[in-house]
Amino acid sequence: MSLHTASKTRVISPMSYSKKLMDLHSVPFQDVCFPSAEMNVETRSDGSLIVTSVVELKEYIPNLSVVISQQAKDRPEQAYLKERDLNGQWLSINYAEVFRDSSAVAAWLLIQDIKNLRPVLILSGNSIHHAVLKYGAMAAQIPVCPVSINYSLIGGDYGRLNYVINMLNPAVIFAEHTERYKTVLNSVDFGDAIIITANPDILNCSAIAMADILKTDISEQVNESIYSIDPDVPAVYMLTSGSTSLPKAVIHTQRMITANLAQACQVLGETAGWDDQMLDWLPWNHVSGAFTKMGVMVSGGTLHIDAGRPMPGEFDTTVKNIKDVPVKFFTNVPAGYAMLVEAMETDPELKYAFFSSLRLALYGGAGLPQALYDRFQKLAIEVTGKRIFFTTGYGATETSSGCMAIYFNSEEVGIGLPMPGLTIKLVPENDRYEVRMLGTMMTPGYVGHDSSDLFDDEGFLKIGDYAAFIKHNDISRGLKFAGRLAEEFKLANGTWVSGGTLRALLIQTLSPLISDTVICGVNAEYLAVLVWLNRGTAERYFKRSLPTTSEDLACDMELRSWIVEKLGEYNDRNPSSSRRIKRIGFLIEPPSIDGHEISDKGTVNQSVTLLRRASDVVRLYSEVPDNFVITLD
Repeated sequence: MSLHTASKTRVISPMSYSKKLMDLHSVPFQDVCFPSAEMNVETRSDGSLIVTSVVELKEYIPNLSVVISQQAKDRPEQAYLKERDLNGQWLSINYAEVFRDSSAVAAWLLIQDIKNLRPVLILSGNSIHHAVLKYGAMAAQIPVCPVSINYSLIGGDYGRLNYVINMLNPAVIFAEHTERYKTVLNSVDFGDAIIITANPDILNCSAIAMADILKTDISEQVNESIYSIDPDVPAVYMLTSGSTSLPKAVIHTQRMITANLAQACQVLGETAGWDDQMLDWLPWNHVSGAFTKMGVMVSGGTLHIDAGRPMPGEFDTTVKNIKDVPVKFFTNVPAGYAMLVEAMETDPELKYAFFSSLRLALYGGAGLPQALYDRFQKLAIEVTGKRIFFTTGYGATETSSGCMAIYFNSEEVGIGLPMPGLTIKLVPENDRYEVRMLGTMMTPGYVGHDSSDLFDDEGFLKIGDYAAFIKHNDISRGLKFAGRLAEEFKLANGTWVSGGTLRALLIQTLSPLISDTVICGVNAEYLAVLVWLNRGTAERYFKRSLPTTSEDLACDMELRSWIVEKLGEYNDRNPSSSRRIKRIGFLIEPPSIDGHEISDKGTVNQSVTLLRRASDVVRLYSEVPDNFVITLD
């Protein structure tokens, strides 16, 4: 799944007005330091464009295990990772301890004599022991595969977890907190895999304690293994989100990972301050979260593991951590920024803590609504007198992580330009381009799946997205997201609809009162949309409580009038059948994690949601709609 953004649409938030908006955009940004973003552009006879940075990628060490050993020597007492214990106090592990403990893990794994690239499967979420086990496996030249905690904790028949086990045949299973993972460990057939956990005594199956593994004597064989690592063999298997098909295991090599880290350090490192302290919640089974953990390590910084998430009931943990850990660089998904802005607007302590040291903010996973961007910058100005530079990463699981970014002066919402070391091919298709990529950070393929269709005849990876110029034929302004091949569908009349682009446009239009949308219309006569209300913001806007059922929300005259006005203006700007919205309905139940409707990054899985909400889709398209439906002219 790519980290993409959508084209900019100017929408005036109902929380502001035009004079304030104009004043806001006249305020200067905090100082940022980026390298040159000048591009070489080759135009081919077929109209394809080959784009690459004029700046070369700096040298890097293609071996993370060697880097960890060097950090242990250079800054042994400096904290690398911190996490809160059960009493809410920060536990810390320094660079020397990470290297020692990961070396003990490597020594134990080498004793097991694991063959045939059978991986270590990590079922647990972000933690110090998760990192130690991953780095230990890499040092022992054993692939490691972190898995979403949802695969293990949602219960049922554990279908997705069993699918991954059958695909990868793991040699080792790690589930740190035994009480939390007891049911899955006792229920799932892991074959002959060795289970590692904190407290094996409470399980009905055979397992070994993590504490015992950390006592393993570190032999010279570990050092020999570290320095004999082939950087081009599989080191990590990263699972795709499975939003359009069953998950695939994407091969990551050490050279891929370190090249991508070198790109980001060269482009964003000085401004981001990865050598300082970071706070991040993004899950390590996704490339963006794993990237932050490793980026801090190669930069010699300290990462505070945020156990909060942008979900109701869990975001309070993030708020507490932000107040405790001022950071120069912050990264999140748009849903997380929406919750953060809403919290800061009513919590001055949080607002001042967050902006006290901030120099750079990054978002990924979806488009950032303009109204949300403006609210964020208004708060920044209140604290610092300046705006914060917002950038975005663009890439995919198959590209290690983000390998394009906005690292030039811009206020446009887009996907940026290639970082040094990446070449992109833009293949023309009507008024947009299919994006293809070539660089050291590209995967060699998938585990157990045919990868031949992943690359074109020149070796460019077909990432599956479309892009367009922010300004016609002006590469210096960067590119914007223009649709995803897998999210495109046809109406009954054969018209193609770009679902991802349409969703982003609608969120821009309906922000901040609507938090997310589900696009409907596959093989239908027209487009309709299901939406979730951002209740807190909407009730502050209307200065009253709002109804709690879908039908009553649709019949609420003020809310209904606002929706009809906004979508009416949108339809006037977008009259074609591929974008025009005819009906809308409200969803009350939030996106379900257990039902796979929402990813660990907080983004909505459109295809799964359409299946789970099939009855709501039927009501949208009823010949005689009931009061669940708002119909537009």
